[in-house]
Amino acid sequence: MKALRHTDCLHATASLELIPNIGPALAEDLELLGIHTPRDLIGRDALVLYHELCARTGQRHDPCVLDTFMAAIDFMRGAPAAPWWHYTAQRKLLYGQARGTEPGADGPRRRGSAPPAG
Repeated sequence: MKALRHTDCLHATASLELIPNIGPALAEDLELLGIHTPRDLIGRDALVLYHELCARTGQRHDPCVLDTFMAAIDFMRGAPAAPWWHYTAQRKLLYGQARGTEPGADGPRRRGSAPPAG
């Protein structure tokens, strides 16, 4: 069950998967970056985390990973939960096609769920 408020995630033993949009795969990615609890995201920069993930794994990740990091960090700042794709326009406005955020010819690595069809 996902948290409804960021305060539900502040306990020292809270799981990363309590955060909306964070499933097992992204939780593993965050742990690779030294993020072990939701409160570890407070004050972090989504773009820095995204680039660090790409560097540590040796591959470019789909920009939706950056969107998801933005959503998770914003939630931990106290914003209402929102699907990761609500951050796509903001990411494009802030970072454009920032180097390393565009899918590569070798194929992006996608994490997270797709937006609903419709």
